[in-house]
Amino acid sequence: MPADPAAFRVLVVDDDRVNGLLFEQACRLSNETLAIEVAVSGAEALALARDWQPQALVIDLHLPDTDGLALVAPLRAVLQAPCPAWLCSADDAQTLHEAAAQAGFDGCWSKPLLVPAMLAALEGAARRQREPARGP
Repeated sequence: MPADPAAFRVLVVDDDRVNGLLFEQACRLSNETLAIEVAVSGAEALALARDWQPQALVIDLHLPDTDGLALVAPLRAVLQAPCPAWLCSADDAQTLHEAAAQAGFDGCWSKPLLVPAMLAALEGAARRQREPARGP
């Protein structure tokens, strides 16, 4: 759990622990306060999401018990508020963009990640989360 309750909570789902650590380290460069939790399977991600209520999701395509395309909907179903989600894969991103969009992802990132673009997306999501809701 984050020490800073104002931190923007990001759940990373990737079965490669090194990728999770690299993502956490890259997030230290952010202008926003980000709290990162890493799950290594779909089942672990669902359990963590229920308790922690992340505000953004970064999901690897290939997981040991499911794939990222199938996981995004169940993850969002356990969350109390809408949140952005990005599919992350070493597979060819051009072929994944349509599948990611159809599954409900907000974007698709290729590995290795372009850290400035990834941080810009997360920082934008954090800023939008803080903005008051606007009426019609």
